[in-house]
Amino acid sequence: MWENIRQLFMLVSRALFSNKTRSFLTMLGIIIGVGAVVLIISLGAGAQSLILGQLEGFGGDLIGVLPGQSDANGPPASVFGVKVTTLKSGDAEAFKDEKNVSHVVAVTSAYQTSVSLYWRDQSYDGTLQGVAGDYLLVNGGEVSSGRFFGADEISANLRLVVLGSTVASELFSFNDPVGQKVKVNNQTATVIGVMKERGQVGFQNYDNVIFAPLLFVQKEIAGVNYLSSIRIKIDSADNVDESIEMVNQTLRERHDIDDPSEDDFSVRSFRDALNLVTSITDALRYFLAAMAALSLLVGGIGIMNIMLVSVTERTREIGLRKALGATNSQVLSQFLFEAIALTLIGGIIGLISGVALAYLVALIVRSLGYRWDFVVSAFSIIIAIGLSTFIGVIFGYYPAKRASRLSPIDALRYE
Repeated sequence: MWENIRQLFMLVSRALFSNKTRSFLTMLGIIIGVGAVVLIISLGAGAQSLILGQLEGFGGDLIGVLPGQSDANGPPASVFGVKVTTLKSGDAEAFKDEKNVSHVVAVTSAYQTSVSLYWRDQSYDGTLQGVAGDYLLVNGGEVSSGRFFGADEISANLRLVVLGSTVASELFSFNDPVGQKVKVNNQTATVIGVMKERGQVGFQNYDNVIFAPLLFVQKEIAGVNYLSSIRIKIDSADNVDESIEMVNQTLRERHDIDDPSEDDFSVRSFRDALNLVTSITDALRYFLAAMAALSLLVGGIGIMNIMLVSVTERTREIGLRKALGATNSQVLSQFLFEAIALTLIGGIIGLISGVALAYLVALIVRSLGYRWDFVVSAFSIIIAIGLSTFIGVIFGYYPAKRASRLSPIDALRYE
């Protein structure tokens, strides 16, 4: 048995190395396909870690309230730009009452809009966020110079702004922004502080935001009386689910809603957001991996074509082996193992190439200051080796079977 295996190994090695260029070109489709699958699965895991890392910056003790209804797994209509005016400042105040919602540590509400900010001959187009409540306690962030709004300033219609770090550097360059007068669209306001650089958290780059008291933004800038969002900080992540139920009940009572299917708001914990994003990114990366795996089909067809050509070229060799006593199964095994060897070697090279490229991407993204996990899962390795071997068997069987059925007499006569 071992002698037969050794002879089969020698025959396959001789066939592959006798024409190295053709063997490599035959494997190329498998190399590209397997490398693409491994790379995409790894990049998908890295991108997922980046997104989830940003969301985790909020913590698991936060509840978000958005205007507009949504189903259990989807975002509310307001996320897609639909104007929903049902969420009001009174709702945020109601959450602070322990009789309505227990375990609440702090509440903040916001209205967000796009504006142009002017100082002298400089301008900056950015996001203006009117805030109320305990904004820094709920959302985090620190002031690098000046100060943030006090409780009295937030509750009053004062023309004050605090700038994100990028806004300050773009608009004022090396000048100190604190105390300067700026124009928000056509309204004059005073800069009282600059936030420390924070970067991207969730889907918001806080360095590009201009903060102002909520009433100023609602009345003087946007001319509205509703909110874009409310966030509630709970004393413990263990109490989030209970608090969500109480938030739902409070809003239904305030909005005169008897049927939950008619809710005009959406209440989610950031843990739910993590689960939702995880499911979406999982589905996306596996879909992309499946698309990349289609190139393996092309590689398999290429292997079948080359093996058919090889059978034709080696017809006399097959006839000679059969004349010397080789059985159909031995000839079939030889050509089938040649196809498997081609795909297996190609799969291993593709695996190594995909891992190397994924590692290079991880190094580049990390050097830019982002969290990016370098992940090569056992699943991707199994896919690389398993699929390449499977393709070798599937696309190598027909040429091998054809070779094994050749008549030795006809094969020896073949020119």
